[in-house]
Amino acid sequence: MQFKVIQRVLGLLLMVFSLTMLPPILIGKVMGDPDTLPFWKSMALLLAGGGLLWLPMHRQRGELRSRDGFLIVVLFWVVLGVSGSLPFILSDAVEISATDAIFESISGLTTTGATVIVGLDGLPRSVLFYRQELQWLGGMGIIVLAVAILPILGVGGMQLYRAETPGPMKDAKLTPRITETAKLLWYIYLALTVLCTLAFRVAGMDWFDAVSHSFSTVAIGGFSTHDSSIGHFDNSAIESVAIVFMLLAGVNFGLHFMAWRNASVRGYLRDSEFRAYALMMTGLVLVSTTYLFYTETHAELSQAWRHSLFHVVSIATTTGFTTTGYSEWPGFLPVLLLFASFVGGCAASTAGGMKVIRFLLLVKQGIREVNRLIHPNARIRIKINRHPLPEDVVQAVWGFFSVYIAVFVMFMLVLMARGHDQITAFSAVAATLNNLGPGLGEVAGNFASMDDFSKWWLCLAMLMGRLELFTMLVILTPAFWRK
Repeated sequence: MQFKVIQRVLGLLLMVFSLTMLPPILIGKVMGDPDTLPFWKSMALLLAGGGLLWLPMHRQRGELRSRDGFLIVVLFWVVLGVSGSLPFILSDAVEISATDAIFESISGLTTTGATVIVGLDGLPRSVLFYRQELQWLGGMGIIVLAVAILPILGVGGMQLYRAETPGPMKDAKLTPRITETAKLLWYIYLALTVLCTLAFRVAGMDWFDAVSHSFSTVAIGGFSTHDSSIGHFDNSAIESVAIVFMLLAGVNFGLHFMAWRNASVRGYLRDSEFRAYALMMTGLVLVSTTYLFYTETHAELSQAWRHSLFHVVSIATTTGFTTTGYSEWPGFLPVLLLFASFVGGCAASTAGGMKVIRFLLLVKQGIREVNRLIHPNARIRIKINRHPLPEDVVQAVWGFFSVYIAVFVMFMLVLMARGHDQITAFSAVAATLNNLGPGLGEVAGNFASMDDFSKWWLCLAMLMGRLELFTMLVILTPAFWRK
């Protein structure tokens, strides 16, 4: 393990992150916020802390190995989650404890969207913008951005990319060079953000809200500048814009690139994961609309369609925006939507959850086992996009699914041992491990009522969900630390 090189890289990344305090400072000056000093102090502390880590090791060079990459990614997300809380702690406008500040920061960076802050409409614009900025940076992954710039600083990036990129097929690259791949992903991400901002502005938002909500929409984060989320605007056009870009952000960004390069949408239609993603969304919307109309929750079919469409897309993609209290919907619908967040969006998207491709492989594996009972001697291969998959990929998916369920149960049991009821414990873990945000029961609106231990426990769940479990779990194994 190259600890000196790891310390140098961590110092560099912290110094780069300190620059993210500049946009909130600028917003504060433009919007007339009375005090931007917390952001100046935070930037100085992060710059100094990063410098202290980097300076003693600035001459250290060495090619990063896979183990180094895993450790850097885990350390960076943990350190960054804590460091990102500094403006909340130092600001007089946000009266929350250090635990709440760290929870809010980690929730933002992991694009979870679970909040402990009440009274968003009365906060300074600089603080509101900073919350949205955290989600935008965490959406595509700060490490992927770092991969694009670290080679300039003399640090290789392939190991960081493999440790950070979600999905079962991490070695797939859009371009031969990993740096170019990282840059390309960010160009697509930036283009979607700009288009989303313009669409929100045309639909009726002011520029501040349009930029802020485009950050959390494209990042599939769910933070809003208002306590009532998208419901604050009560505007069907704004909801339509959010639906479109949540759906786009939940799609594999590689498909967006292929569509742009080939000037054709055929790539979407030919992709097995995208077809499963579209089918899942369509089925959920039809079921929700029918049930809302049948139970007379909404007397008009158009209203049932409007609310079900928005919330299905928001919850299933793990964004977490709301327009009404979906947790109060009748029957099985709230739990159905919560289960949809376990699937989440596509691999190589900004969505959370286990990813559609994994569930598709699980279904195909289940069908294969049934067919083997009928034809014991048949050799049946599992195919994605008409290409057979190696058996080790299928086995890895089963392993991931097993670990995911085991981790979920462990987190839920601990919350129940802390005195939380079953609905609250189940939904709180689902909302954080899937990087969703809103839950049910006590956490339907926010997580402010949770005790400090539970918040720290859920912070770990958010980090594990963002890093897809194995990146975090691998550093806990004795084999990882052996030479």
